[in-house]
Amino acid sequence: MLSRFLNFFYAPLAPAVFIVAAIPLCLLVIAMPTLALRRAVGRYGVRLALLCIGVPLRVRGTEHLPAGPCLVVSNHASYLDGLVLTAALPARFTFVVQDGAATWPLIGLTIRRMGVTFVNRSNAREGALQTRALIRRVQDGESLAIFAEGTFKPQSGLLPFKNGAFMIAVRAGVPVAPAAILGSRRLWGGGRRLMRWSPLTIVVRPPLSPIGPHKEAETHLRDGVRAEVLALCGEPDLARGAAAESSDGA
Repeated sequence: MLSRFLNFFYAPLAPAVFIVAAIPLCLLVIAMPTLALRRAVGRYGVRLALLCIGVPLRVRGTEHLPAGPCLVVSNHASYLDGLVLTAALPARFTFVVQDGAATWPLIGLTIRRMGVTFVNRSNAREGALQTRALIRRVQDGESLAIFAEGTFKPQSGLLPFKNGAFMIAVRAGVPVAPAAILGSRRLWGGGRRLMRWSPLTIVVRPPLSPIGPHKEAETHLRDGVRAEVLALCGEPDLARGAAAESSDGA
C-alpha cells in the first residue's frame, strides 16, 4: 500500500523533474568546446539528473573492460538506457544509435555533440557503408557501445540480437564485453508515459573474443554474448518464444 501511495505521486512528478534537469544539461553539453568536456558533462550530468528523481545508479564490472578498443553490447529495455550507459562507461566509448534520433528536438543536437554514430537500418546499402566505416574506426582504436536488439518492446524479455555488432568485432579483431542494465524497464520502460521508482544497476562481464572463420566467429560471438546478457538481465528469452511460434505455425 505504501509503495502504491508513493508511486501515485512519483509517477507524474518524476518525468517532469527529470526533463527540467535534462534541459540545462543538454544546453551545457552543446556549449562545451571539446568532445572530452562534452562527454564528461554528459556522464556526470546524467547521474545528477537521476539523483534529482531519487534514483541511485550502481555500476559493477567496468574493471573487466580491456584497455584497448572493444565493444560493449547491452540489453535495451527503456527510453533511458542510452543515458544510463553513457553515465556508466568510460568516456572513450562511442554510442551507435538509429539515425532517427538525430532529428529529435534538442536531444538530437546534444547526442551529435557527444560524438554518437548514427546508423540507418532501413537502407541496406547505406547500412553496409556505415558498418564498414565503424570497422575502420574500431581498427583505429575506438570503442563502441551497441544495443544489439536494435529496439525495445513494452513486454519484458530479451529480443534476438542483430549481427552488426559482432560483424564489426570479428572484422576489427576486438573483444565484446556483455553488459546488462537492470531496473530501467520498471523505471521508464517502453509504452509508458509515466515513471515508477526503481534503482538502476549496470553489470559488465569479462569480454569474449572472436574465434574462427568470420561467419562462424560472428555466430559464436553473438550467441555467447547474448547468453551472458540474458543471464544477467533476468528477463525471458523472447528469441526462444519467437522460434517456438514459428515452429508451431509451420
